[in-house]
Amino acid sequence: MENEKKLSRSDLNKAFLRSNFLMASSNFERMQALGAYYSIVPALKKLYRNSGKEERAAAIKRHLEFFNTNPYVYGPILGISMAMEENTKEHEKESVISVRTGLMGPMAGVGDSLLAMTLVPIFMSIGAGLAIEGNPLGPILFFFLFSIVIWPIKYKGLFLGYDKGSALLTGANGSNILRRISTMGNVVGMMVVGSLIVSTVKIFTPIEYTAGESTIKVQEMLDGIMPALLPFLLTILVYYLLKKKNAKNAVLIIIAIMVIGITLSLLGVLGPN
Repeated sequence: MENEKKLSRSDLNKAFLRSNFLMASSNFERMQALGAYYSIVPALKKLYRNSGKEERAAAIKRHLEFFNTNPYVYGPILGISMAMEENTKEHEKESVISVRTGLMGPMAGVGDSLLAMTLVPIFMSIGAGLAIEGNPLGPILFFFLFSIVIWPIKYKGLFLGYDKGSALLTGANGSNILRRISTMGNVVGMMVVGSLIVSTVKIFTPIEYTAGESTIKVQEMLDGIMPALLPFLLTILVYYLLKKKNAKNAVLIIIAIMVIGITLSLLGVLGPN
């Protein structure tokens, strides 16, 4: 891909409008991935209009990877992703995944703490206070306050991410910057994945046995080796199986986990934490 500008302001506006549907197809397999892909579809069609089928397919797959962030601050991530798709060479495209994964956690932290859990509840309380008293301006005021704060953040954030991303990637040190960003993205991304394993994969074994006068709990022994060892091993196994068959066996793996999990629970091997 060459480094001249191929995306216009109109393309960015389309991406912004589509990004408002980020949560529309959220699911527990890839969270907001479909919404993120929907946001960038027009840009990908334009950038890869003259590319081969394999390049287009690879671009689609990149933006269907697991993605989860606060929707209020998704704009900068989308803008940077568009800039990287436009300005990076084909062999560097995988860095898009690293950067998206690396940014989604920190941006979610900012969006959740400052916006979703602070400003928006304040706006809601103001509107609700009026509504309780029978004032019809309550919901209108909430929508007004929400709009003058959240919409500019989403809109300007997208353009800021795109402009700054383009400026960095097309500069004299663009390749070096990209490598650094990619490395940082990989590191942060692995941290995010690690935290997701601990917070979302729950496996506990109640098995215990007696040795002399001591009662040894298997779960405590495993935690002594490595906290969340069983969730980690299960995640690695599932990842290996998905990678081996290119995720074509995803449904079979889900069913197998359910059957094995229920069976082991009935046998007393697994139990509630």
